[in-house]
Amino acid sequence: MRRHSVTPDFHTFPFLLPSFHNPAHLPLGRRTHAQILLFGLHADPFVRTSLLNMYSSCNDLASAQRVFDESISKDLPAWNSVVNGYAKAGLLDVARKLFDEMPERNVISWSCLINGYVTCGRNREALGLFREMQLSKIRPNEFTLSAVLSACGRLGALEEGRWVHAYVDKYNVEIDVVLGTSLIDMYAKCGSLERAKLVFVSLGCKKDVKAYSAMMCCLAMHGLTEECFQLFSEMTSNNINPNSVTFVGVLGACVHGGLVDEGRSYFAMMVERFGITPSIQHYGCMVDLYGRAGLIEEAESFIASMPMEPDELIWGSLLSGSRMLGDAKTCEAALKRLIELDPMSSGAYVLLSNVYAKTGRWIEVKGIKKVPGCSSVEVDGVIHEFVVGDESQEESESIYAMLDEVMQRLREEAGYVLDTREVLLDLDEEGKVKALSYHSEKLAIAFCLMKTRSGTPVRIIKNLRICGDCHLVMKLISKLYGREIVVRDCNRFHHFRNGSCSCRDYW
Repeated sequence: MRRHSVTPDFHTFPFLLPSFHNPAHLPLGRRTHAQILLFGLHADPFVRTSLLNMYSSCNDLASAQRVFDESISKDLPAWNSVVNGYAKAGLLDVARKLFDEMPERNVISWSCLINGYVTCGRNREALGLFREMQLSKIRPNEFTLSAVLSACGRLGALEEGRWVHAYVDKYNVEIDVVLGTSLIDMYAKCGSLERAKLVFVSLGCKKDVKAYSAMMCCLAMHGLTEECFQLFSEMTSNNINPNSVTFVGVLGACVHGGLVDEGRSYFAMMVERFGITPSIQHYGCMVDLYGRAGLIEEAESFIASMPMEPDELIWGSLLSGSRMLGDAKTCEAALKRLIELDPMSSGAYVLLSNVYAKTGRWIEVKGIKKVPGCSSVEVDGVIHEFVVGDESQEESESIYAMLDEVMQRLREEAGYVLDTREVLLDLDEEGKVKALSYHSEKLAIAFCLMKTRSGTPVRIIKNLRICGDCHLVMKLISKLYGREIVVRDCNRFHHFRNGSCSCRDYW
């Protein structure tokens, strides 16, 4: 264009600047900025907003801020752009300060900040901001609702997620494949798999590879391995080719089902039939699969054959598998590699400390700081959190009394005996009993039995892997109290019904 002596105008650069959208493009973006100054187009609002977006996308927030500060008149798109830039970079306090200073806001303003909170894991604040948005009479769009549904899923806030779904229906918001996939993900992560399936079916012919992949990942998380395989067959029969996410779901189903041969088959199919280059996540699934099955040598051989350097996921999977077998030697080797990559990985030290503790090597355990167990439940739209031995709740005395009553009934009617081998602390027997009795998920279930009607399902979100004793307690409570209990731990979902668990005691 320039060789033909065609002079650019204010239309040219808003089309050109979006081409520069990552840090590698920054030099080209700066040269284009110089051209904008040369032609005197820097004051045009469309050009200025495009510059802001370009610098934000290239992670040069200082230049974005300078463009914003030098603007004579800051219009709404310029404000939105700079707020979005800081939010995407994780600088949420700066983004919120600018957001509060905005002379006016639209749905894009709110959506950018809400999505920033969700991306950074500040899900409670995202939902709080969404409530503020409702009070401001700004109607959310599909992008806003997808971000809010993601926050609900991560928190296990089913009631809030159902409210968003009701809002979608009330205002006739089209449930396209993007919003539908968000609803599937939210319901599945909140433990309401049946509703996730209903949304999936309602998408009809709109279902694409993203919707199928989301549903398969959900089925895998809930341990429904055969359904996951069937859905994979349905998808390929409909001439929808799987992508890398699809195989993360399918391989995850193999992991939770302990299906080594099937895992090998799907891994080979991914490469040979569909030409998908395995990512570190796929290799991690295979290492996890071998490790859980006790095939430590195969897991180590598989790691050695990888075309890329193993990351924290790979060594963490090997560490987890060897921990299940009580293989301290492999644990130590995996831990050494893991802490080289992530020296602050407290979870890795905890896995190793579990092995030491179970084999009575208490000297090695000392000094390792364990992340405290935390469980959350949603009752009447409010999220309640519990930690082990928690006495911070307003009704702590009543909760402990209820828990003692429950445990007494389990002992008398179901023959329950506390398994103190699960206590990974160097305590005497009385101390172990007390430590184990007040795990966070036990406090959470006692609270729910107090606060919810008989027969109401209970859903608990746990930040760590559920221990064997708590797993047994949940099975017994589900039978004696006639409750369905759904526990989402850091590894998978457990559905407890009538004294049994969906994981079949393999987790």
